[in-house]
Amino acid sequence: MQNQSADWRQLVQRLIKAEMSKRGVKYQDLSDRLARIGINQSADNLRNKVNKGILGADLLLQIITVLNVRRIERDDLLDIFADMGVRLPE
Repeated sequence: MQNQSADWRQLVQRLIKAEMSKRGVKYQDLSDRLARIGINQSADNLRNKVNKGILGADLLLQIITVLNVRRIERDDLLDIFADMGVRLPE
C-alpha cells in the first residue's frame, strides 16, 4: 500500500511540474499567481510540496486553476504512470 501511495505522489509531482514547464512557470511565479487568488504559499513551500507530491486536494485544484489547465485526461495520467513503470489494474 505504501508503494502505491508513493506512485500517486510521484504522479502528482510529475503532473504539476509538466504543467508548469509547458507554461514556463517557476515556483515564484506560481506563488505570485496563487497570491492573486488569496492563497499564500512561498515559492520554497510550493517546491517542497510539489517535489514530495504531497499536497491537499484544495491546493492541487488551486494550482491547476492558476496555471489555466483546461483539462487533465485520464489517458495522460496513465501515460505518466507508464513512464514511471507503473501499471494500474484494469
